[in-house]
Amino acid sequence: MGMSRLIAVCSFVCLTAAGSLDGGDAIRMQVSPSVARAPALLTVSISVASASENRLLQVVAESPTFYRSSEVQVHGQHATPLNVFEFRNLPTGLYQITGVLVGAHGQRAMASKLVKIEPAVGGSR
Repeated sequence: MGMSRLIAVCSFVCLTAAGSLDGGDAIRMQVSPSVARAPALLTVSISVASASENRLLQVVAESPTFYRSSEVQVHGQHATPLNVFEFRNLPTGLYQITGVLVGAHGQRAMASKLVKIEPAVGGSR
């Protein structure tokens, strides 16, 4: 995926699919830090609204040259409301971090953020 397309997709996702269901936020995501030096450690915190339909939470860190994902089971209304994921040793690049809440009948909500991983100090650009 080209960098301009990645930014366009993220802009569209952030504006139109921020995770609103039934008038409330089904999913909220925070990524820290938003800018880091390689090799980076990103912490992704996702809050999930309690709902009996919730089944799975997926998180993806993707750049044009790198992909990593993780997922956890979500046990409906009895699920832990806060889920924390760590992505370690991410190389330089512009990353789209996406969280997807999956229900019994497919995707319920999604949130997305952009993160920039800069070259290490003294590293090549």
